[in-house]
Amino acid sequence: MITTNKKILKYLYAALLLLQVGCSNMSERDKSTAVGAGAGALGGAILTGGSPVGTVGGAAVGGYIGHEVAKPK
Repeated sequence: MITTNKKILKYLYAALLLLQVGCSNMSERDKSTAVGAGAGALGGAILTGGSPVGTVGGAAVGGYIGHEVAKPK
């Protein structure tokens, strides 16, 4: 039986692989937004015990932060 942590890591690796393949023609700002949204969704899901509202909220906050961090100076 696979523990929950190993399952999470397995899905995270799969998501990172898809992210690398799917984002090859995106701008740096778009990539930062996508990475921020993914990290925020994961964080929101963990903090709220898998609540859909927490996951979507985390994705929104993470995407916004990733978008703002990559702003041209």
